[in-house]
Amino acid sequence: MRTNSLSFRLTASATVVSIILLFVAGFMLVNLFSTAVERNFDARLQAVLDGLLASVEVSKDNELKILGEIADTRFRLPLSGWYWQITSVDGKQANGLFSPSLLETRLNPTKKQLKQRDDNGIAGFFLIDSRGTKLRAIEQQFTLFGGEQNYSFIVAGNYDELKEDIAAFKGGLIIVLGLLVVGLLVAIMVQVRYGLKPLRVLRRELIEIRRGKRDQLDGDFPIEISPVADELNLLIKSNTEVIERARTQVGNLAHALKTPLSVLANEAHLNKGQLAEKVSEQTIIMRSQVDLYLDRARRAARARSIGAATNVKEACDALARTLMRIHQDEGLQIVVDCPKDLKFRGEKQDFEEMLGNLMENASKWSNGLILVRAVYDETPSEDGRKWVKVSVGDDGPGLPEETRDQALIRGKRLDETKPGTGLGLSIVSETAAMYDGKIELSESELGGLEVTLTLPSVRG
Repeated sequence: MRTNSLSFRLTASATVVSIILLFVAGFMLVNLFSTAVERNFDARLQAVLDGLLASVEVSKDNELKILGEIADTRFRLPLSGWYWQITSVDGKQANGLFSPSLLETRLNPTKKQLKQRDDNGIAGFFLIDSRGTKLRAIEQQFTLFGGEQNYSFIVAGNYDELKEDIAAFKGGLIIVLGLLVVGLLVAIMVQVRYGLKPLRVLRRELIEIRRGKRDQLDGDFPIEISPVADELNLLIKSNTEVIERARTQVGNLAHALKTPLSVLANEAHLNKGQLAEKVSEQTIIMRSQVDLYLDRARRAARARSIGAATNVKEACDALARTLMRIHQDEGLQIVVDCPKDLKFRGEKQDFEEMLGNLMENASKWSNGLILVRAVYDETPSEDGRKWVKVSVGDDGPGLPEETRDQALIRGKRLDETKPGTGLGLSIVSETAAMYDGKIELSESELGGLEVTLTLPSVRG
């Protein structure tokens, strides 16, 4: 999954949002659990305090006495973290009652802690005992029956025990939320993959159109993508119509110019003189130029078409068989080395014209052996396009390196002893350029000249 893909963006954003929401939910759950545990703890302390209140009375000599023991044995264990004490509020009476667990220590809340009370007059606060244990304590003041003195009842419990419960809850919550995150991540990835499936179908059909396997998009796309598919189909149809109109206009123009040029040529041939010779000369030039530019326009229109694809091996084999039949008396052998599935992204007629020119030139200069090799270029260009390299090499005399550039010049012939017009390589070069390709001349492994064509390719 690439970082600049829609899948990564959707998955990453959904994952981040899910993690943030789960973190907030976990934080709130821990706070709610802690609050509930504290309330439950305070309720237990309140029950102990109510028990104390019911067990304490004032004697005739104004002395406090407790009628029974608190059922919880932790209040009797020394410094257990569970304590209670009953003392006079105004301090006038020195004696008081204290749980056995306090030993000689006392609970001493501050005035500030005792100042904040709820609607029932209960103050809740935290203390630290002599062993460093954190205590949760509640305090309430009463005037006992039969007495006039106001007494402070304090009950404290070991708050560290709550920390262990809260820590255990946090640990379990982290495990559960972690599993939930993993489950959500898997669900998000499945959802994103399923949601983006129409885009993959769209891409696959566009590739098939580019490879010539279909003419338009036919997938059953969702309503969000369907308008895009319809517009692409209209664009493909418009492109095809433009190409057909261009071909028609090229044919019409060629036909319209053919007759006037023929008339001028015939008239110049019938009439003698300097003017007739000049007209005949210019007519030939005009016809040559018309053929050149009409052919260039025809090739350019085909090169920009969508969906054209040509099997390289089939075209190479067909041309090889044709040339070997033509040069049968000379014993010409053409070896074709090409994968079966290699395809040129372009018109078959253009490919046969380029390859035919190269193989025909090679047959003129070879001593009897030509090697045609086509390979897939594994290194794509900067714009992501892939290429096929088709080379035609012979065992002839070759071409010096310093004269190879001249061979590509239109009409330039380096050896007048061989028949030809000097247009073959230049036509190949111009046609390859229409497809953003190129042509290179080098020394063949057979000893002669090797011409390599680099053209756009599709696989499959």
